[in-house]
Parts: sequence; C-alpha cells; structure tokens
Amino acid sequence: MTTKVTKKMALDYHHLDDKPGKISVTPTKPYQTSEDLSLAYSPGVAYPCLEIQAHPEDVFKYTNKGNLVGVVSNGTAVLGLGNIGAMAGKPVMEGKALLFKIFAGLDSFDIEVDEKDPEKFIAAVKAISPTFGGINLEDIKAPECFEIERRLKAECDIPVMHDDQHGTAIISGAGLINALDIQGKKASDIKLVVNGAGAAAICCTRLYMQLGVKKENIVMCDSKGVITTRRSNLNPQKQEFATTRDITTLAEAMKGADVFLGLSVADVVTPEMVQSMADKPIVFALANPNPEISYDKAMKSRKDLIYATGRSDYPNQINNVLGFPYIFRGAIDCSATEINVSMELAAVHAIAELARKNVPPIVNAAYHMNKIKYGPKYILPKAMDPRLITEVSIAVAKAAAESGVAKRPIDDYDAYKKELRQLMGYDNKLMRRFIEEAQRSPKRVVFAQANTDNMLQAAVQAKENGICIPILLGNKEMITKRAKRLNISIDGIEIVNPRHDNQADRRHLYATKHMEKNQRNGINLAEAEEKMLDRNYFGMMMVENNEADAFITGMYAGGGNTVKIAKEVVGIMPGYSHFATMHILNTRHGALFIADTSINHENDTPTLVDITRLTHQAVKNYAHYPVMAMISYSNFGSNPEHGPIELHRAIDILHRDYPEITVDGEMQVQYALDRELRDRSFPFNTLKGKDVNTLIFPNLSAANTVYQMLAKAGAAEAIGPIQIGLNRPIHFTSIDAPVRDIVNLTAMAVIDANVYDKLHAAK
Repeated sequence: MTTKVTKKMALDYHHLDDKPGKISVTPTKPYQTSEDLSLAYSPGVAYPCLEIQAHPEDVFKYTNKGNLVGVVSNGTAVLGLGNIGAMAGKPVMEGKALLFKIFAGLDSFDIEVDEKDPEKFIAAVKAISPTFGGINLEDIKAPECFEIERRLKAECDIPVMHDDQHGTAIISGAGLINALDIQGKKASDIKLVVNGAGAAAICCTRLYMQLGVKKENIVMCDSKGVITTRRSNLNPQKQEFATTRDITTLAEAMKGADVFLGLSVADVVTPEMVQSMADKPIVFALANPNPEISYDKAMKSRKDLIYATGRSDYPNQINNVLGFPYIFRGAIDCSATEINVSMELAAVHAIAELARKNVPPIVNAAYHMNKIKYGPKYILPKAMDPRLITEVSIAVAKAAAESGVAKRPIDDYDAYKKELRQLMGYDNKLMRRFIEEAQRSPKRVVFAQANTDNMLQAAVQAKENGICIPILLGNKEMITKRAKRLNISIDGIEIVNPRHDNQADRRHLYATKHMEKNQRNGINLAEAEEKMLDRNYFGMMMVENNEADAFITGMYAGGGNTVKIAKEVVGIMPGYSHFATMHILNTRHGALFIADTSINHENDTPTLVDITRLTHQAVKNYAHYPVMAMISYSNFGSNPEHGPIELHRAIDILHRDYPEITVDGEMQVQYALDRELRDRSFPFNTLKGKDVNTLIFPNLSAANTVYQMLAKAGAAEAIGPIQIGLNRPIHFTSIDAPVRDIVNLTAMAVIDANVYDKLHAAK
C-alpha cells in the first residue's frame, strides 16, 4: 500500500523547512580554522593540482571525481510531462541525484542545459565531463538522444549512459528472463510486440535481441500503427525494426504474441487483445503514469498472464532504480571508460539471478509482506533489497575488466563487497532500519491529538506504511471532516471518543483501576472518573489496561502536566526515581545519542545517574554499544561549582556502582567528540581509544538546544524524543511536530512495545 501523493504534499516536501530542493553540498574535510582554509584552498590546493597535472590518474586520489555523477538533461522529454524545458525539469534531476546518493552512496550534481541543438548540447556536456566520474543523461527526446549518447560515449573517457534508454532496457530485460523462465518459454522462440518507438522502446528491443529474441519475430508499433517496410519517412531507428508482415494495427500484431512491451500511452490495450495472445503470455505495460492496460483488466482477462508495470502499487515493478545507481557504482569504482553491452548484460543477469534467491526478512518487512518468493508476481528484486549494490555493482565491475574498459580493475572482489556493504551501512539509513524493525511486528498505537492535522496525517501514514495499527482519540465527526479536508482515508481506523457516552463503562473501569493504584496518593473514585475524560489519562490507561501497546501525545512547551500524568498512570521503572527522553541524531559520522532532551529540567546528581543508566540501556536496545560522555564547560573537575560538580559526583557514583557502563567526564564537547584530543590532553580518561556516541547533558536546556540546533542546521536527522524509563511505552513529542517526526516516533514506540513484550514474556 502506498500513500496517496497530493499536490500539497509534494510541494511541501520540496519546500520543507525553508530549504528548497532535495540535495545540498556538504564539506568532507575540516574548515573551521585559517589553517584548514589554507589547506582547502590557497595556497595548499596547488599541491594536488600539480600532482594531477603530472599524473592525471591522481585526480581520483585527491578529488571527489571517483564518487561523482553528473545528471544531465535539456528537459525535452521529462517523465510523463514531455518537453517542459530545462528549468522545469530540475526537480526530476535533483530527484535522480538523491536516488544515486541513497541507493549507491554516489554524489551527484544535476546539470540542466538549456540547449536543444544536439551539436551544441554535446559540446557543452563534453566540456564539463572532466568534473565527473560518470554522466547520466536523462529525459532527452528521441531521436536526438541516440546521437547525443553515441557521440558522448565515443568522445568522453568516462561512463556515459542515457538511463531512459538503457535503464528501462536492463530492468525489463531481467524481468523478461525470469518471466520466460516461469512461463517455460525460450527467448529465441517468442513473438514480441513493442508498442512505442521512442528511446526506451528502441533500446529495450535491441537488448532483448542480445538476450536471444529474433528480429524476424518482432513487431513494433507507433502512434500510426505497425511500423512496416511499406511506410515512408521512417527515421533510422524505426527502419531498423520495420516488418514485412501484412498487418497495420496493434490488435492484429498481438494475435498469437508471447510478449507485449508497452512504452507508449495509457489504455491502448484491451482485454480482448490480451486474450488473443499465445498461451502463458507476458505483458509489460510500462506507460507512465498509467499503463497501456490496467492491472485489474489485464489480470481478469486471463489467469496464465505475467504482468508488470512501472508502478509501485502493483506486483513486478519495472523500476530503473534497480539498475542505474549500481551500474554507475561499479563502472566508476573501476574507472571504466564506458558502459558497454557486456556491462549492461552483466547487470541484467545479476538482477535476474537475485530475484531467484531467497528474500531476506528485511525486504519482506519493508514491503509489509511475508515470504516474498520467486514466481509470477515476483520476477524482479524489490527496490529496497540491500543486496542489489553488491550483486549488480560487482557484476558490472567484473564485466568492465573482462571487456578491457576498466582503467583501475578491482583487485579483491571480496574486499570490494565488504566496502560496498560498509558504504551503505545501517548508520547511513538509521531511520529506515528502525521502520523496518517496527514493520516486522506492528503494534496498536494510540494517538492522543487526532484532532490536529499533523498527528492525524502521521497516524494514517504509519498505518499505510505498515508500522502500526492506529487508534485515534477524539470526536469521530470532527476527525472525519478533518480527514476529508486533508484528502486522506481513515477507513478501517478505530476512533475512540473518551467523552462519549458509549465509553462510560470503559471510563468507569479505568477510573476504578486508577483509584486502586493511587488511593494512597489521595485520589478517590470521583476524581479518577473526572480524569478519565482527559485524552492523556484515557489513552495511557488503554495501554496500562493492555487494550493498546503504545501511546503518543503532543505537548506544549514545558509539558509538565503530561509528564505528571505519565508518572501517575504507568509509573517509573523499578530501580529508578526518574525517567527521561533521548534523541538519536543520525550524522554523517554515525549515530549520536543525547539525553535528556524533554523531561528533566535542572538535574541533581541522582537524576543524572538515572538518566545515564537509562540511556545506556536504551542505546544497547538500538544495537549500539554506548560510549558515554557527560558534557559541561568544565573538564574533569576543573570548575568545582554548581552544575559541573553534580556531573562530577554522578561520574564517581557511576564508576563505583555501575562499572559496566562506559562513561566519563565531566568534559567539554570538543574533548568528548575528538578522541585523539581527549586522550592526548587527559590520558587518564577511562574512554581512552574509544569514540563517544552518547552525550549526557547537565540540564534539559543544553540537551534540547544542541539537538534542535544540529537538526535545523542540517547537520543531522533527529529521531525522537524517545521515552526511556516508564513502565509502559508512553511517548511525548511537540504539539507542532512535523508529520515525518511523528511517524518516526511511532516506529520507535512500536519497537519499544516489542521490547516490552519480550521482557514480560520472559518473566
């Protein structure tokens, strides 16, 4: 199930946090001091320049060329939009750059060239080619794209590929291999009908011939019908596939055909055409955004059909992202001078073979499915399969070396495979990892403020993404109206109004239990009954009464009353006097955990000890080994005054009573995060040789300011606040938190609930 994308959602996404677009440039070297700047630019930069002048291959040693792709377009054939121009196509090119980064770790610059003349376009791209390790041509109309790609491949010494042609060909080619295998057919025997004669259609057909399809068994159609030798004014590409058969329409061509490939327009294929095909047919309906025949119509037309589209909401998505990131990764890593047919075929077979292997649980979880298995509805790997980068990149690099175009062949493919895994390690996709973990076992999550836009949208998204089973608190009529205004569906989502008469018995039950638990704290039944009209009390009691697994509520600044309710309803874990919250900051150096970011304002020594102990356990729950530093303006007792002294005393207690916790301080943040500086300046520190990944701050103001500052500056993605230390999964966030943050927190709440279940099942 995919979330319905609205115009507002898309525009908001591209303008999120007043930072327009989807990509940015991030420095990879220090730049804080004048010495840093002298090394980065003048005069230091002259030395690598001279080394590269003397030894051109050193450009890969001293610059980012070996990890940089240019995504280049003139906007003449933008996906489904046509000739909208270079500037209007920029969001698509930025999107392509983003995909290169998240799937293959490749940096990209999107280059929009406002030039339609092929010769001038070729000259412009060739002139800037020394910047890049590879060039991905994108959204250039046919037939000009054929000559543009041919010339640039011949005249540049780096990999150049027009993805609209080759990407679709490679992925659909892999799908064709597996579809033919499942249907029990051979490529050399099949009859192929291609509808569409643009760049992608021509390239797909050529590649299918490389896979064994015979030219005499191919019929290609365009908007005027079948391309035959009797037609005049055909361009060279269409002449290549003109048939001598005496047929003129698509319907005639499809009679008895084994395979239909559509790269044209929506709804040109009828169920009757599909029924006229040979036994066990294959239909690849790849028109964007709507296929040549809809999924429902195609599947109803016959039961022996294998069907694929370019869409993610149907089985067998022909998605270029399965190929281009990894093809360029392999080609650039071995400094290939081109992407040749051997490399393309290597990618085809690697992708096809991966679909036949057992699917790891992480992929099943990402798609809310169980036991994805090779067959008619799974002929290609899923886009989120983490094995693609190793399988495809290695296959491409090997083919480059074997075909003689690799200037720096890979020496050790086992080591290369390890490097690729590390490159796309979980720390680079931390939130994705947590979401996948939640999707494995979604839980019932109560959302307190379903009467707010952000929390309602987050609850719906979390449901659609398979993260949780949401329960909304609030007035059903008002929530329904809000959902309609937001254009989101709340079908199948439970709505509970704590104040409605139909909840009277439930309120009484909760009040009775709450009174019994807190009667020695001065709470009587009448007071408890009154409290159950409050969403926070009611929702937390749902969790306490095992009618839900986790609870999420929004707080205004301070949030003292909400904190008080949590202590009163579910209580603090045994062995502690306090609870806290933690944020995870996903930085380019890895995950950084910080506490306490929301609950405890001014911390005395016992509070700091509890926060540290709770954070230590929480970090371990998220599969990291906690190396902890207590942060101050003081270093190891240098300022024995209020503030640092509480931290200093907390360290003494932790070292004495909890030696299993790796923690030291108090220390300034520069020493915490710079291992060499810390070990050189304070050689007695107990963290010697270790990189700190967890920071404990002296008060809420410091911790909250740091995480907000890093997140807003774009230095890290913040995940949280994550509650640590309550008896049940009760989580707080800002009442104004963005939808994305609430969805992320929901995933953390589900993980928290699963940990709770495991702990209590073991007792």
